[in-house]
Amino acid sequence: MQSRTRFIALGLACVALAACSHKDKNAPLAFVPADTPYVAANLAVLDDDTRNALLAQADLQLPSQIAQMQAYATRLQANDPDAARLVQAFVAEYKDNKTVEGFAQSTGFDLKGRFALYGEGMAPVLRVELSDPAAFESFVGRLETAYGKKLDTATLGTQTYRQHVFAASGSELVLAVVGKQMVAALLPADVATPLLRQTLGLDRPAKSLQDDGRLDALAKDKGYAKWLVGQLDLTRALPLVLTGSDPLVAAVEKARASAESTQTGEPLANLLKSSPDCAPEASRIAARAPSMSFGYTRLDATHQDGRFDLALADDIAKAFSGLKVELPGLGSGASTAPFDFSLAMPVAALRTFWSAQSEAVAAKPFACPMLADLNDSFAKLGEALPKTAIPPFGNLLGLRIALDTFGNDSTSSLPDFTGRIVLGTTDPAGLLATGQMMVPALATVKAAANATPVALPKDVTGMLGQPGWLASGDKALALGIGAGEDAKLAGTLHDASGEPGQMARMHLSGAMYLDWLKFMEKKSDSLAAAAAEMSKSDEPAVAGEPSPADEAAQAAADAARSKAQFAVMEAQAQRVDSIDAEMHVTDSGLVVTSHTTLKQ
Repeated sequence: MQSRTRFIALGLACVALAACSHKDKNAPLAFVPADTPYVAANLAVLDDDTRNALLAQADLQLPSQIAQMQAYATRLQANDPDAARLVQAFVAEYKDNKTVEGFAQSTGFDLKGRFALYGEGMAPVLRVELSDPAAFESFVGRLETAYGKKLDTATLGTQTYRQHVFAASGSELVLAVVGKQMVAALLPADVATPLLRQTLGLDRPAKSLQDDGRLDALAKDKGYAKWLVGQLDLTRALPLVLTGSDPLVAAVEKARASAESTQTGEPLANLLKSSPDCAPEASRIAARAPSMSFGYTRLDATHQDGRFDLALADDIAKAFSGLKVELPGLGSGASTAPFDFSLAMPVAALRTFWSAQSEAVAAKPFACPMLADLNDSFAKLGEALPKTAIPPFGNLLGLRIALDTFGNDSTSSLPDFTGRIVLGTTDPAGLLATGQMMVPALATVKAAANATPVALPKDVTGMLGQPGWLASGDKALALGIGAGEDAKLAGTLHDASGEPGQMARMHLSGAMYLDWLKFMEKKSDSLAAAAAEMSKSDEPAVAGEPSPADEAAQAAADAARSKAQFAVMEAQAQRVDSIDAEMHVTDSGLVVTSHTTLKQ
């Protein structure tokens, strides 16, 4: 019997080893502690077609990124010329290599590699696989040359690393090539050896995130693709931050307190006192929203879909998961408008929920000094909430904006548009009466039955600069602005309302997106021209202030950056077929999804 038991145990051990044998012990996730408070990583690499499509898109953005870096370097030049040279060195790397793929090859980054951004406690650590470690070392050397200063080097065992201490913040940058991975981390100054060893990977965590499988389980549960999965665990992060038990948080707080002590004379020990109430109260807050996660749900040459989840306490989720908001258009029916945005604002339900939260804080105030301001904030909220019951605000259910056209009006600072605005309310007649009191020109308007549109008086349409109509439904008022909008009002008021838990919905066509960008570009050009005109001055420079020439150079750099950025955004918008987004609350939390479809 004992022999059979040993045989079975041996067999199970072999099965377990076989299941684990495919895991790469040098994968970035193998170095991530299983209890890390935050992480973002890829669980698998992109296929070639998708990677090439994304690289092409990134190359479109490259001129804008270069222009932004150049403008930033110009701003730095006066006060920090060393940093300005460093930024310009980055610019030169991109310019020399012309594409993102060329930059990656020149600097040694592996575009087919894996990465992980995570916390050693709250200290951020980035691990990226390299295709050519020597090329990366040469890249860092070029940056050091441009900066004019070498980073300090140090050795731990046989591992060499670069470091730079930020004395004012009590932290230090650590940069190293470990095997075929780049490791960059922001650690506490004078970091303890055990933390440094684990950050560099010289020591492994007792249990890694790869062993734990938390991200794999999360991806399966939420439908995240393996190209990118991220999570922030607030039950781990908040106690580390609020108690000061995390080494990086403690180092930063000590540096801040030391500076304050020098200025005020207050003993450092007094400024660093911690409260025993902070740990349980951090857990109390985290229990209300324990975690958030995000990831792609679809990513290929023509689709970029994503999802964001915020876990919520049971009472919060159930307060809204079953709530059906009667706002026409909030439902999932197909929209014909190029831009259609619906937002649930059930004031009565929100007032009930926030009143309960305010009362809970009043009954048990926060004692942790770092949370003391919350007591006052919730007290003021509790005082203000009864006012939200006053009609017509107290009757509101939500807002919908549907635009059919959008463009630039050369005679006005406002855009030229046509579309419909819908206000959901439990009392449409009361809302109209309030509007008539505020705008006397509406006094003659009488809402008709069955959502029949009624023309607005000339006093109102004169202000709008185009015809307008009003229509009333059982749970909404709708305003149509522009020629032909009267024919759409009745249908708008009969569009599907939200499903239980649905909070928002948006649709944006690529053509409308492009119209928005062109409008914003024209406004940006106008502002840039005005700023350039203001920078012209014959007055002598004032000591300690930028000279007129410097201000003119900065204005020109900012204008060039803006121009390049809009050019890139417009090029990208040309490829967009549509963008859709939706937000709803389930029994476990808040879910936001986005769907971007690109043209072939």
